[in-house]
Amino acid sequence: MGRERKEQAGYSDRPIDIDLLFYGDSIVETQKLSLPHPQLQKRNFVLFPLRDIAATFKHPLLKKSIEELTAETPDAEIPEKQSKWLKNPQAAYTFSTHNYIAIEGNIGAGKTTLATKISEDFNAKLILERFKDNPFLPKFYEDQARYAFPLEMSFLADRYQQLLDDIGQYDLFKDFMIADYDSHKSLIFAKVTLSEEEYSLYQKLHGIMYREIARPDLYVYLYQNTERLLENIKKRGRSYEQDISESYLIDINKGYLNMIKNKRGNNVKIIDISGLDFVENRADYLKVLDALQAVE
Repeated sequence: MGRERKEQAGYSDRPIDIDLLFYGDSIVETQKLSLPHPQLQKRNFVLFPLRDIAATFKHPLLKKSIEELTAETPDAEIPEKQSKWLKNPQAAYTFSTHNYIAIEGNIGAGKTTLATKISEDFNAKLILERFKDNPFLPKFYEDQARYAFPLEMSFLADRYQQLLDDIGQYDLFKDFMIADYDSHKSLIFAKVTLSEEEYSLYQKLHGIMYREIARPDLYVYLYQNTERLLENIKKRGRSYEQDISESYLIDINKGYLNMIKNKRGNNVKIIDISGLDFVENRADYLKVLDALQAVE
């Protein structure tokens, strides 16, 4: 985010501009860096606020205090102190009022990316699904009929153990927990991939295992259109995902929506992220955060 150099002379707008004034008493002179800043004693807009916080600090080269430099500067322009205070945009969001947030979505929707960004920006404990360690996943995409049941059973056990461990271990230094999956994800995918008899058995086991697992107090589903899902899957380049069909993604989306309809008494939010890029575009990221904040 450095300065974008332009041909015109003088000052110009830039995304961000950071001037290093001092580094303690260090004196540095290189092709790219001069310390102290060679022009600071000529600029009231630098000296005035600096005087407010460090009036007695002495310039290592000029051997004068900031108070003295302010009195002697040739700059006749007096900066006007602003009554407005900069506000931290994060203060507008109160996600920490929730203990546990689950971000869900179809394959390639961006749930892991969003959960990670929120955890970093809002001091949350991050729980990510450990799908990469599942040996059945690549085999499943090659032969779904053969490997669907062992895949879903292994996911059932892995998700249970991970949620049991992570939710049960409270982190005193984090404000809340955020995960990129919910326990009901297992039922959604199993409903699509398993036969009727296999799913019946699977559903019973799921009910027994997850009976005591804590439920998220905010459940978020990221809706993304199928075309974008396929683009995202191709872009991230996991070889075993490249043959995922459009119809499979449509069935998974239907499964999520049907499950959400039956989530009674829970705080559920569907966010349509079609046309948004919350990774590269901060404005889109803020739109998603605003939608989360709007949950009552």
